[in-house]
Amino acid sequence: MNEAYIYDAVRTPRGKGRKDGSLHEVSAAGLSVTALNAIKDRNALEGHAVEDVIWGNVTQVAEQGACLARTAVLASELDESIPGVSINRFCASGLEAVNMAANQVRGGAGNAYIAGGVESMSRTPMMSDGGAIAVDPSIAIDNYFVPQGIGADIIASRYGFTRDMADAMAVESQRRAKAAWDAHRFAGTIVPVRDMNGLTILNYDEFMRPGTDMQSLGALKPSFKDQGEIMPGFDKVALQKYPELERVNHIHHAGNSSGIVDGAAAILIGSKEFGVQYGLKPRARIKATAKIGTDPTIMLTGPVPVTRKILADNGMNIGDIDLFEVNEAFASVVMLFEQAFDVDHAKVNVNGGSIAMGHPLGATGAIILGTLLDELERTDKEIGLATLCIGSGMGAATIIERV
Repeated sequence: MNEAYIYDAVRTPRGKGRKDGSLHEVSAAGLSVTALNAIKDRNALEGHAVEDVIWGNVTQVAEQGACLARTAVLASELDESIPGVSINRFCASGLEAVNMAANQVRGGAGNAYIAGGVESMSRTPMMSDGGAIAVDPSIAIDNYFVPQGIGADIIASRYGFTRDMADAMAVESQRRAKAAWDAHRFAGTIVPVRDMNGLTILNYDEFMRPGTDMQSLGALKPSFKDQGEIMPGFDKVALQKYPELERVNHIHHAGNSSGIVDGAAAILIGSKEFGVQYGLKPRARIKATAKIGTDPTIMLTGPVPVTRKILADNGMNIGDIDLFEVNEAFASVVMLFEQAFDVDHAKVNVNGGSIAMGHPLGATGAIILGTLLDELERTDKEIGLATLCIGSGMGAATIIERV
């Protein structure tokens, strides 16, 4: 089996996912083009240099539909002989794209791929695709469907996480993100988004709120309390599934949950022969990949079993991992991971996460993998693990090893 290596990783800054956000004027295809062109230019790729572009995006409707991957290739400077395929594993789509590409290289189906993803949440709102899991009663009822925010609150209720614990994690995420930006730790990865005249639209993560403290977060109302307790009353659904719970403790709000943002990310993956051909030095080896299905009601526990799976499948233990990126979809997701493996928070999301900088659904998996690689290099560490929780009850993970 061939080895699969990471040669480059780029991302756009993340813009606020609202109509007044800086990236609202840029379509998902436009954000994708920024990332794809950066990979092409930075690595001097010409012609049919890569086998395919595997591109994650979650809400695949309207301008994010019709195989956005191929649209982005045709709109970019990549050769038209390079195809494109869009995939959707919800919040892990960007990481799953990387895993698919790596496993194609490993199996000999092409020497190189560009993988990553995009989401323009300001232009294509979440849930606008009307997926059956949420709207078809014959499926939703049988699976005790509740929205993700309720699932996050169920985690808090089952595992003893308090509002103060979640808020403290959110404050720390903001502090770490600001420290990382102040120290220019993302400088080698960030690609500014520019307009048609070449003028910079955005070159920093504008969602960050570095002044966040416990007092300001304490003033926020729980985001999912009414949805759970009043209309449509999802807490009752949850208590049917988990009768051992007395109640659902609603601890999550906008300040300790991931931010709605726009953004894209791309990673160049190839064989050793590809690097030799293009004079490129590999930065890391993709050591292992994994995915798993989990309870669809609580939904967001996937990072725990998928990490157990990827470690067991590769004869590793948690102590073999130097650094972790666990997507901060909600504070309780990260707290559950740390509790399950007794992991020191000093090794997890050391440059902040999606609570501070936002979660552009289809791109985040590729973003956190690039962040993990940068931090391994910066701190001269060897092995890192990236993982995400996923809607409808799934988990995905990737282990990388510096070369």
